[in-house]
Amino acid sequence: MATRHLYLARHGAADAFGELTEIGHRQAGLLGERLAELPVDAVWHSPLPRAAATARVIGEHLPGVPVAVAAELVDHVPYIPAATDLPPAWTGFFDGFDDAERAPGERLAAALVDRFAKPAESETHEVLVTHAFQVAWLLRHALDAPPARWLGLNSGNTALTVIEYRDGLPPTVVLFNDMGHLPQDLRWTGFPPSDLP
Repeated sequence: MATRHLYLARHGAADAFGELTEIGHRQAGLLGERLAELPVDAVWHSPLPRAAATARVIGEHLPGVPVAVAAELVDHVPYIPAATDLPPAWTGFFDGFDDAERAPGERLAAALVDRFAKPAESETHEVLVTHAFQVAWLLRHALDAPPARWLGLNSGNTALTVIEYRDGLPPTVVLFNDMGHLPQDLRWTGFPPSDLP
């Protein structure tokens, strides 16, 4: 039975202008070294500079593997829950969002799932370099969780999430937010300040 292996990664640490920092470059290189041990067929990335730069660095460790943009991986809010479905801590996050912003985000989220969250005709190993919300959305989808459950599924910069798809079976979540390739000083970037293990 053919398996589609998706290796999801949030981009490396970036500055306020969305450009990869030196830390982000180091994180991307270490993720590339880890992925070099796998039979990767393609690296897809968001069109935003921080993801594109991360994908290029990863690609340096994967000779001959195509690195290409996938518009569906762009950073966006995939789903805005109704106010009654929001945990109190998230209430202010969606202030100012209206239906004009809700609809495009939901369309992009549906396109992301339609393109990547399904079995392939043959065994494939694809790396998706994207953003925290998109990793959360694909994980939520794989777990068949309610749409609002993407909230709180946070990913660190270049943390690895792996989901497998096979015909006739529910998706298998193999890893979530794994930072084993990063030394301690490069872990937990991209999270809000808090006590972390």
